Order: sequence, then C-alpha cells, then structure tokens
Amino acid sequence: MERRFRLVLSCPDRVGIVAMVSNFISSHGGSIKDANQHSDPTTGWFFMRVEIGAASLPFDIDALREAFDPIAQSFNMDWHISDSAQPRRVVLMASKESHCLADLLHRYHDKELDCEIVCVISNHDDLRKMVEWHDIPYHHVPVDKENKQPHFDKVSELIENYQADVIVLARYMQILPADVCETYARRVINIHHSFLPSFAGAKPYHQAHERGVKLIGATCHYVTEDLDAGPIIDQDVIRISHRDLPEEMVRLGRDVEKNVLSRGLRWHLEDRILVHGNKTVVFN
Repeated sequence: MERRFRLVLSCPDRVGIVAMVSNFISSHGGSIKDANQHSDPTTGWFFMRVEIGAASLPFDIDALREAFDPIAQSFNMDWHISDSAQPRRVVLMASKESHCLADLLHRYHDKELDCEIVCVISNHDDLRKMVEWHDIPYHHVPVDKENKQPHFDKVSELIENYQADVIVLARYMQILPADVCETYARRVINIHHSFLPSFAGAKPYHQAHERGVKLIGATCHYVTEDLDAGPIIDQDVIRISHRDLPEEMVRLGRDVEKNVLSRGLRWHLEDRILVHGNKTVVFN
C-alpha cells in the first residue's frame, strides 16, 4: 500500500473547519485518499480523520506538521499527524490464557496488523514456546501476591526499554498501577470479557450466569486507573441460553474477545480512534 500521512483532529465545532483543512492540503498539491468527519451536537465537538498521499506533498512529515500548526492553533485543535511508513511498536502482555495472544500473533504473522510486536510480557511462563516460535522476545516476570510492586517496576522498565508506542493487555490478569496508566494514557488497550459497564471486575461470566442474561459480550477499551471504566473502543455479543453453564459461556466468549481485541488494536494502529472525555469516535 502506498505511503500515507494520517491527520487526525478534534476541536470545538464551527463553520469552516473542513474547508480550511481541505484547502490547506490542496494548496500544497496534496491528494486526499480517505476522509471522515463527525460533528457531535450534544457536545459541540468536531472530529476528523484524513489520509493524504505522502508522495503528493512537497515536504516530509515534520514540515507538514510545522505548516499545519497555525491552522490547528486557530481552531484550538487536539491533533496529530502520523506516517504509515513508521509502524507502531507494540508490547503484548498476557497471563495463562492463550486465545487473545495467539490470535494477535497469528494476525501479525499474516501481516494483518501494521505494527512491530517488539516483545511479550507475562506473569507466567506457559506461553513462551508459542511466542518464541514467532521469533518474538518473551519476558517472564512473576508476581508476588504479597508484594506486586517489583513486578510492575520490571514491567515498566521493559516497556520503556522497548520504546513501546502501544501496550495491549491480551488477558493480562493484573491491574496496572495508576502511574503506568497515566504515563501511557490512551496507549494501553485492554480486552474485558464482558459487555461493559455490566459485570466489571473478576469472573464476569460467572456474574452473567448468576444474573441469567441472554447475551454475553466483550469490550475493548483504553485503560485508566478506574478499573474497566476507560473509553470504549469496540464491543460485540453472542447469544446464550439458560442451558449454558459458566464454563460454556467462557468457551463461547473467547471468540468474541479475540475478534473485538484485534479490531480495536487495528483501529488504533490506523489512527481511527479519537477520544473525547471518556467516549470515543471510531472512524472504522
């Protein structure tokens, strides 16, 4: 696929934003390959994502950022420009369950995910062979239930050393400390095996069984210090019945979990997610 620059922005809604952005691109000979926009009448906020053919512009990405900055300031934009030729560095974190991790590794192996998976971190050693088959470094960092801080210190060190752009919790069954959530705000993606905000916390399938629900689901969201309460990226459900015990619900839910997580990660890598407050706009 041809190299593209992706301009993503949000700002208070007003007349002339689309015209100003489009005129800026066209005035430099830029070719718009894809464009999406959304105006939220409840918040008065505007969202936009534009893909520009990199070869059509007379300058590199740094010069593009410099040239666009006056427009961004005039509209009070929250914005960034990324380069499709510079894939994000992704750290995957897991525990014992393999389905989400295996699915992401498979998609990465098949080049479905435009990124570089730089390592996998786990508090168990069970998944090492699977990860190393993909020639990806595997770091086993055990957790002492009585004192988890050394674990998180080592995890933070690894994430920093690998210069991670994105951290994916692929059923990593630990709660990240607030400082990690703050340092990597909007860059930590989690999969929760429930249709949030219902059944947050531990054993959501068992909670759902006790409640007698007829649909179970999974939620991909950005991690914040508030447990399972960050901005939601994607959700999906599957129908169940009174015959399904928690063990069967777990089995059925795994397919939903891995599909929702992979979609959420792909959209993040492609700059399709814009966060405003605790909500997201997803140009999918």
